[in-house]
Amino acid sequence: MTQDKKNIFGWIMYDFANSSFTTIIVTVIYSVYFKNVVVGAGEKGTKLWGIAVSISMLLVAIGSPIFGAVADYSHTKKKFLAGFCYLSVVFTVLMYFVKPGDVAIGMILFIIANFGFNSSNVFYNAFLPEISTNKTIGKISGFGWAFGYVGGLVSLIISLFVLKINIRLVFPVVGLFYGLFALITFYFLKEKEHGQRSDNYFLTAYKRIKYSYQNIMQFKELLKFFISYFIINDGIVIVISFASIYGATMFQMSSKELIWYFIIAQITSIFGAAIFGFIFDKIGGKLSLSITLLIWIGVVILAFFCPNKEFYYFVGLVAGIAIGSSQSITRTILATLTPTSKMTEFFGFYSFTGKFSSIFGPLIYGYIAYLTGSQRWAILAVILFFVTGAIILQTVDMEKGIKTAKSF
Repeated sequence: MTQDKKNIFGWIMYDFANSSFTTIIVTVIYSVYFKNVVVGAGEKGTKLWGIAVSISMLLVAIGSPIFGAVADYSHTKKKFLAGFCYLSVVFTVLMYFVKPGDVAIGMILFIIANFGFNSSNVFYNAFLPEISTNKTIGKISGFGWAFGYVGGLVSLIISLFVLKINIRLVFPVVGLFYGLFALITFYFLKEKEHGQRSDNYFLTAYKRIKYSYQNIMQFKELLKFFISYFIINDGIVIVISFASIYGATMFQMSSKELIWYFIIAQITSIFGAAIFGFIFDKIGGKLSLSITLLIWIGVVILAFFCPNKEFYYFVGLVAGIAIGSSQSITRTILATLTPTSKMTEFFGFYSFTGKFSSIFGPLIYGYIAYLTGSQRWAILAVILFFVTGAIILQTVDMEKGIKTAKSF
C-alpha cells in the first residue's frame, strides 16, 4: 500500500471511529436517556438538552478559529486531532456514572465530550485537501462519510446487545469504540512537514485570525457559502440532536426501537454519502447540495404529519439519505472554494460557522417544545432553516469562487 493510500485509509477510519459518538451519544441513546431518565420532567428535559448542545457548540465556536490557525502555522494538526479525540473519549466513558437526578453532571460531561468531538473535526477536515486532488476530493469526502455511517451502524448493533445488560454501560463501550478505532488513523495518517514553526503559536494565531477576518472579504463566493451553511447546518444539528427525543416523545419508542430506527437510517446514510460523492463530481456541489435540501424539506414535512412510529421509520429512511449527502457535500464545497495555503485556517472558520450556528437551533427547538408542550410544532420550525439556506445558496457562483481560490 502506497503512502497516499495509507493516508486516505487512515483519514477515512477516523470517520468510522468518531461516528459512534455522534450516533449513540448525541442522537440515539444518551439524548433520550438524559431527557427521560436523568431529568424526567416532561419537556424540561428537551429544553435542558438543547441548552447543553448549545453550550458545547459555543465553546467550539470560540476555540475553533484559534485551533485552526495554530495548527496551520505549527503543522501539528495530527497532535491536536489526537488530543481532542481522546478528551471526548474519556468524558464519554465517564457518562456511565450519570444516574437519575444527576442533571448538572450529566450536562457537564456531555458538554466536554461534545466539545472534544467537534474540535477534533477542525483538524480532521483540514487533512482532506492534503490527501486528495480536485478530481478525487468529492469521492474521498463521500467515502469518508460513508465509512462514518458504517461505523455508526456497527456501534448501533453493538449497543443493541449492551442495552440488554445495562443502558449506562453503552456509554463507556461507545467511548472505547471511538478511541480504539481512532488508533488506526493515528498510525496510518501522516502529516506533511513544511514551513517554519513559531515559538509563540497563540500570538501567531491571533495575528492570523485578525488577518483572516480582513482577508476573507476577498472570497465573496466563499463568504456567501458560509452564510448559507450557517443556516443549513442549524437545521441539520436540530435533527441530529432531537430525532430520537422526537420519536420517544411523540410515538413512545423504546431505546431498542430507536436503535433499529437508526440502523435503517445509517444504511441509507451510507448510500447517500457515497452516491452523492459521485454526483458531486458529475454535476457540481451547488446543484448537489440543492437536491439534498429539497430532500430535507420533505423530511420535515413528513415528520410533522407523521401519524405513528411505523411511518416514522420511513421518515428516518429518507432522512438518512439527506444527512449522509448534505454533510459530505458541504465539506467538499468548502475545500474547492478555499486556497490551499489557507486550508486549515478556513476550515477553522468553517467549524466556527457551523458550531456558532449550532448554538441557536437547539435552543430554539428546546424552547418551542417547552413553551408549546409539543415537539410537533418545534420540528416544523426546522423547515425555515433549510428553505432560507437554499435561497442563499443559489447566489453562490461556484466557478467564480473556485477561480478566485486557485489564483490566490
